[in-house]
Amino acid sequence: MTASRRALRADARRNRDAILDAAGELFAQRGDAVQMEEIAERAGLGVGTLYRHFADKQALRAAIIGRRFEEMTLLAQGAEEAEDPWVAFESLLYGYLEAVEPDAAFRFALLGPKEPSWADIEEQKAAFSAIVGRIVRRAVEAGRLRADFGPGDFILITRAAMANMGDGQWRRLLDLQLEGIRA
Repeated sequence: MTASRRALRADARRNRDAILDAAGELFAQRGDAVQMEEIAERAGLGVGTLYRHFADKQALRAAIIGRRFEEMTLLAQGAEEAEDPWVAFESLLYGYLEAVEPDAAFRFALLGPKEPSWADIEEQKAAFSAIVGRIVRRAVEAGRLRADFGPGDFILITRAAMANMGDGQWRRLLDLQLEGIRA
């Protein structure tokens, strides 16, 4: 069981959050070139404390993703309440991308050169994925989304948009994609 899944003492929680904040800042600035020692220093902690929480950079990236997925699950729950299946899908899609646009650390963690340690965040990923799946199925069944569209396609669209956030063209790309997938 990882530190993120069990109850942490208040000081351990603060240390973990400080590490994630520092890692997020440094990953956003310098990508994978950042060293674990730099992250510990930025967090104001010893490297041993960092390693007690995270075994490596993949585990750190996973924790950054997991933290964002927890927030996205709340967003997805709100989108799922929309009566119109297309409105639910579009609300989820735009809400997700608008939330990650200012979060360069999350985008790096998700799209970076190495795969994050997904096993560390199974619960967060599963919770978010389940709602995405229900929203997508509902839109397909209502005839509002292409019949061959699946939850994995949601990932393709969001990753393509995130890859284009630096040049400001992600909204244009998303508009074009939505025209192609609307039933």
